[in-house]
Amino acid sequence: MKIIIIGTAHPYRGGLATFNERMANQFHNEGHDVEMITFTLQYPSFLFPGKTQFTDDPKPINLSILRQINSINPINWIQTGKEIRNKNADIVIFCYWMSFMAPCFGTIARQIRKNKKSKLIALVHNMIPHESTILDKILPFYFVSKMHAFVSLSKSVIHDINTFDKKNKLKIYTPHPIYDHYGEKLPREVALERIGLDKNYRYLLFFGFIRRYKGLDLLLDAFADNRLRKYHTKLIVAGEFYENEEGYREKIKDLQLEPWVELHTEFIPNDLVNAYFSACDIVTQPYKTATQSGVTQIAFHFEKAMLVTKVGGLAEIVPHGLIGYALTPDAKAIAEALVDFFENNRQAEFESNVIKEKNKYAWSKLTEKIIALSQK
Repeated sequence: MKIIIIGTAHPYRGGLATFNERMANQFHNEGHDVEMITFTLQYPSFLFPGKTQFTDDPKPINLSILRQINSINPINWIQTGKEIRNKNADIVIFCYWMSFMAPCFGTIARQIRKNKKSKLIALVHNMIPHESTILDKILPFYFVSKMHAFVSLSKSVIHDINTFDKKNKLKIYTPHPIYDHYGEKLPREVALERIGLDKNYRYLLFFGFIRRYKGLDLLLDAFADNRLRKYHTKLIVAGEFYENEEGYREKIKDLQLEPWVELHTEFIPNDLVNAYFSACDIVTQPYKTATQSGVTQIAFHFEKAMLVTKVGGLAEIVPHGLIGYALTPDAKAIAEALVDFFENNRQAEFESNVIKEKNKYAWSKLTEKIIALSQK
């Protein structure tokens, strides 16, 4: 089949670009003709809180990636839509993650629909942003109206899509596949040496862009529990701040946690991801809101115990007490779980169960469902 994937991709960085490229690779490996179409301009600079939108990694050699979309130019949207329409693809997948893209993607889709051949499928990471505004309750209607069907990576997002879908279009849920492209698991001591950490400590990992909804403040409050000091633990915070970092640094100081918190607050390149996950004992996601998370699926790949909160779809894939903890987003609950983890040596048990659970999250399951959906 001819498949076009519209969304972020190289040279843009981040988990969504990585997801789209990995999905494209899976379709390619299954024998499909795959083309990715990404942005010439993704975000205006005033909408991007990080240091750079771009990766230093080389372009994937086996993927066709065309930079064509200007997210703020309506004339470009129409032109791009016409060009994609004329390609007569069997499936066009819109990788949707924020309302800002709704006018752009919706206009492109409107043009493509005119060929009356291409099945337009939205793969929705987030329908309503974690930190929403009034526009987030308006803009998605247009985009949703142009799609034929939807794929969601969490059950909660299906509900959000239904808020904007007035025609009861086809929707399926399939869990976020494992991020298996960050290299192999490293021996613990090798990983710690690569990122400059002391092998005599045990480590919690908070990984990814730092934003308010991700609950780092809750984790710091929990980690301040004095019972955790006897386990010789440190917290690694690995990821770039997407908001003012001074509040977090002040909190660490006020809680007297400076000796036990390792701040690696720059964008973590792909070739160091395996070091951070191989070095830690447990991956922590104390999110206040969420849909699903790629961090969870990296943890699955590296066979790590997890602590998540019962928000969005996180608890759907981290069964409490089996591979980790699924908790209310509360500092006291998080602290109690961490004490249980270290006091009762849960690591080996949880990691053994992760190895069994991870087989549920193959990329082939996602591509199979998309193909089947396109034929309904």
